[in-house]
Amino acid sequence: MRRYRLYCANMFSILGAILAIGLLIIVHEAGHYFVARWCKMRVDRFSLGMGPAIYTWRHDGTDFTLAPIPFGGFVLINGMMSADEVDPDDPSQYPNRPVWQRFATIFAGPATNYLTAILFAAILFSVAGLRTGTTWYVINHFDGNVESVGGLRKGDKIIKVNGEPLFVSLKGKAQKELLKYVTESGDTEMTFVVERDGKLLEVTATPTPHEIVYQDWWKELWAHSPGFLPEFRYRLGIDGFIFEDEAREEVGIFRSIKEAFIYPVRQTKVIGKGLYDIITGKQKGKLSGPVGIATIAKKSFDAGWIAVFNFMMILNVYLGLFNLLPLPALDGGRLVFLAYEMATRRRANPKVEAMVHMVGIMALMLVMVLVTYRDIADLF
Repeated sequence: MRRYRLYCANMFSILGAILAIGLLIIVHEAGHYFVARWCKMRVDRFSLGMGPAIYTWRHDGTDFTLAPIPFGGFVLINGMMSADEVDPDDPSQYPNRPVWQRFATIFAGPATNYLTAILFAAILFSVAGLRTGTTWYVINHFDGNVESVGGLRKGDKIIKVNGEPLFVSLKGKAQKELLKYVTESGDTEMTFVVERDGKLLEVTATPTPHEIVYQDWWKELWAHSPGFLPEFRYRLGIDGFIFEDEAREEVGIFRSIKEAFIYPVRQTKVIGKGLYDIITGKQKGKLSGPVGIATIAKKSFDAGWIAVFNFMMILNVYLGLFNLLPLPALDGGRLVFLAYEMATRRRANPKVEAMVHMVGIMALMLVMVLVTYRDIADLF
């Protein structure tokens, strides 16, 4: 029975992760769709998912289709693709609409993602409150995917270690790491106070030594200092933590709405700085495709609704900002051409624009294939 419940919970998390990512894409494409219709453009197709259509229904001149691959979708506006024939006398075609309407239609996708992030943030802050900057370690995974090590179990929030309060951060300030306590303890039994199912429990666990494998050149570098390189590293066998279980304070509805509007601005700055550091080589970056994002989403569903809302908030900001990058095939790339048209009052060569976006689409598809392959390989 326990195995069956775990299986059901796991399937619920996987299904929830897929639906969450699908919702992000639907929201983005719906932004394009509704603004296009508001600007009196003819929308030929609204696809939920990628691949061949498995179900289609027609409404108000638009074919709405369901496709088997949930990690994608698109809105096809008449006259927007290079292969479309453009009738200069047809005001419902994309190229024949005023430039500001075309700009608004393209910008609407990322903007809707930002608005969705604000909506999720407003709900989360109203119900769960605002973070205080105090965060605890919550066990998410053990080595070997076991459910427990010693007295510690998956889902435990560690309150104390060897009689000392343990925090990841306390009122926004980083604290002594759990790893340091484990290293200091060596192979001595450690005592923990954990919160489990709303109760405080005292449990024990003993770190075990793991051999450290050094590269030969590193050994040679320190050959003149015998004993400098430790042979073992002590570990508790914990493979991953969740840091989202953070102390919160209740606030009123107006404060929640105010903070919700501030949230995407703050996160955009954080993401932008991270991208700048990656580009300048200050830190390493790792791209994640649909499979990698779905894996993170599943972990969020395993952790509870607050983690799910946090995931939806940050991913909406990521998706909105990513699409605003001035790269071919992305919304930002199309906005660059529209901005050029606004500034010069003449449209860029349609063939050149179509070629640029086609190259961008091919490059983006290649990157997605490579990233997805790596994400799948990381699962095994």
